[in-house]
Parts: sequence; C-alpha cells; structure tokens
Amino acid sequence: MKAYVFPGQGAQFSGMGKDLYDNSPLAKQMFERANEVLGFEITKIMFEGSDEELKQTKVTQPAIFLHSTILAACLEDSFQPDMVAGHSLGEFSSLVANKTLSFEDALTLVSKRAMAMQKACEVEPSTMAAILGLEDNVVEEICGSIGGVVVPANYNCPGQLVISGSFPAVEEACAKLTEAGAKRAMILQVGGAFHSPLMEPAREELAAAIEATVFKTPICPVYQNVTASAVSDPEQIKKNLVAQLTAPVRWTQTMNQMIADGATEVIEVGPGKVLQGLFKKVDRAFPCSSAELI
Repeated sequence: MKAYVFPGQGAQFSGMGKDLYDNSPLAKQMFERANEVLGFEITKIMFEGSDEELKQTKVTQPAIFLHSTILAACLEDSFQPDMVAGHSLGEFSSLVANKTLSFEDALTLVSKRAMAMQKACEVEPSTMAAILGLEDNVVEEICGSIGGVVVPANYNCPGQLVISGSFPAVEEACAKLTEAGAKRAMILQVGGAFHSPLMEPAREELAAAIEATVFKTPICPVYQNVTASAVSDPEQIKKNLVAQLTAPVRWTQTMNQMIADGATEVIEVGPGKVLQGLFKKVDRAFPCSSAELI
C-alpha cells in the first residue's frame, strides 16, 4: 500500500517549483491560477526570490502547499494513494491529493491560516524549541510542571520532540530538560508558538473559514495530525483540521499507525526529504522515496 506524505513549513527553498512550471502545461496553469487566487505573484518569489523573501508568512505556507499539490497533480496515472498524511501545513496538501478539498479552496484556507497565525504570534512573544534524546513522557512531564504556557507541539520521531509556548516558559523547560539528560534543547528560529494554546486566536479565525468550505468524501483516508489515525468522514476531517492549530502534531504516532495499517512504501510529495528521514528513524529499512515527474 502506498502512503503519500506532504511536508510542512521549513521545506521551502529558492527556485522551488520552477522545474514543474517549465516542464508541465498543467503545472503552469495551476501556478497562474494560484497567483490569481492569492492576489500577488507568488511564482516570482518562489522561482527568483531570496531565502528571506520566502520566509514571509504570506509566502512560505502557500509556496510549500503549491509545490506539493501541483507536483501531485502532475504525476497523473502514477499517483495512486492508498493513504495520505501531511506534517502540519502539509495536511492541507494531503487533503487536495485525496480529493477532500479543491485546489482553490485549500489554497485560500492556507493563505488565511498563514495570516491568522502571524497575527496570533504578534499578540504574545513566543517560540518553539527542539528537544533531542529524551523519551516523550519525560518531556511531557517536565512541560506539565512549568507554570507558564509550554506544551509538546511536534512529535517528529522517537527522541525528537518540539515544544512550544511563551519565551520564559520554553526557556525554563529547556533548562530543566537539559538537566534531565536531553542531548540538545535548542530554541528554534520561528515566528511563534505554533501548535500551542497561544494559537487560539488563529484557531477561531480559521474555524469560520473551514466551516464555510466544502469538504468532500476522500478517495482514501487521511491520517490527521490531531488523531494520528485514518479519517474519511468530511465533518470529522473539518473538526480535526481546526483543532490542529492548538494541538500537537502526532507525527511519530502517525508513521507508526500507517505502517501498522499496511503501508508498504512512503512517497514524499513536495520540497525536501525531511519526512523520509523521520520514517527512517522509525524503521531504517522502510522503503521511502521522493515523488518525481515521469
């Protein structure tokens, strides 16, 4: 069974998507449509922009989404998913790939999500930190013992968990986690505390947009970040997508569940190879590859 997975924020690079635009009439058409939907030439920034320009909130999330969904669309007959999943932002790409959302609707939601998250970040200074080399339950216990807002945010793979919250609480957690034996407790260069209670304003804003959007019955289940389990009911997919902004990304659990449910190979669709690397941390021998135009 083929599992197609879609990367999240951080996978962007200058020149992304240019080969698709140049080599596929369908890709060119979809990129031009994206410029219309967004109201600015995101293609110019993706193809020619600097790393700094690509880091703009209004650009980063739509850019990764576009690279992933357009590549999936161009794969044509070779793209036959039995299951899909996406890491954080990547979940929107996965929902276009399994026909739950239309390309235009999902792009509009991704753009609104990016702006809503940016606004939430400006309300209270906040951050995230990568914790390496500790069991998940140890990280959970220490985060729970701290007075301020700090929570597990991304269960990326065994021994790698990202925490999220206010600056003082994250810094205190990093100190305590280092004392507890973490190999590294590293503050990340991010805009704010994603997948934490501090994203509540963004969750409320996105909830209204998601509720007003048509979600169709998918052609295959999506393994959603919030539950790490297969979901096919459109209403449940909606609820989980809304909850995702303030809940942790259970990627370790998602990978294990996909394998338990019969996945025999993983194909990463979009920029980079981060998700393949995470699957290899779960099972070094598991077949992983990148989607490429044939």
